[in-house]
Amino acid sequence: MKTVRPSSAFLTRIQQQTIPSAYRAAPASRVHSKPQTRPFSNLFTPSTQSLTATRTLPYSSSTIYAVISDIASYSSFIPYCHSSTVTKHSSPDKDGNVWPEEAALVVGWENISEKFTSRVYCVPGKIVEAVSGQTQTTLRGDDIAHHSPSSSPASSSEESNSPILTHLLTRWTLRQFPYKPGPISADAHPLDAESPLPPRDQTDVNLAIEYQFANPVYAAMSAAVAPKVAGLMIEAFEKRVRAIVEGPSAGLGGTSGRVGKSEGVLRGRGESP
Repeated sequence: MKTVRPSSAFLTRIQQQTIPSAYRAAPASRVHSKPQTRPFSNLFTPSTQSLTATRTLPYSSSTIYAVISDIASYSSFIPYCHSSTVTKHSSPDKDGNVWPEEAALVVGWENISEKFTSRVYCVPGKIVEAVSGQTQTTLRGDDIAHHSPSSSPASSSEESNSPILTHLLTRWTLRQFPYKPGPISADAHPLDAESPLPPRDQTDVNLAIEYQFANPVYAAMSAAVAPKVAGLMIEAFEKRVRAIVEGPSAGLGGTSGRVGKSEGVLRGRGESP
C-alpha cells in the first residue's frame, strides 16, 4: 500500500487552524536574543539618607533666624564652605522684607570641591528650607507666597545638577520659648531670694537634612562621617550667633555687635531699613 504523506503547506494550514496564536512559535527571523547589561554603578540605587540635630540656644529666635537666613555669609563660618553667593531674592513679604531665593554654594575638602545651586524658601522667623536638583519644597504655598512659584533652579541650569547628589533638602526650624525661673524655695540663700534669675530668651533649633547620592560608592563612604555633619553645622551657627551677640570677647570668631531686625534680609524696594 502506498503511503501518502501530507505536504508541508497542508500541515502549516492545519497548525494555524488548531493551535492558538499565543502558543505558536515565532518565525526564526523574528526571534532576537540580546544579552541584558547594566552598569556596575547601577546594580542598586542608593537610598535617601537623613540627618537631624536639635539644640536649645539661649538667644531669641529672631537673632538666630537672621544668622541662618544670611546665606551670603556662610563661607565665613561654616566648615568646608568655600564660597556662598545669593543669586536671586524674593519679592517683599507682608513686612516689606526681601529674602534669599536662589543661592550658589561651593563646598569641598582638600582638592575636592562641589558646587550646589539651591532654591531657598524662607518662612520669616520660623523656617529656612533649601532644595537642590529636582527636589521640591515641602512648605505650603501660603507660607512662601513672597517666593516665585518656579521649580528648582536645577531644571533650567546644567551647572546646578550635581553629579554627586540626586536629592538634597536642608531645613532649619526654629521655635522660641522664654525661660522663666521657678519659685524661690524656702531654703534658698537670702541673696538668691532678693535677686532671682531674670527671664531670658531661648530657642529650639532643629536641623534636618535629606540627601541621596547618585553613586552607591559615595553613599557607603558617607555612612562613617555623615552622622556628625548636622551637629557640626548647628555648632557652627551657635558660635556665629554667640560671637555676634557677645562680641569678640566670646573667643569664637565672627563679627562683633548685635543683630538688628533687618540683619540677614533686605528691605523691599523703596523701603527704608
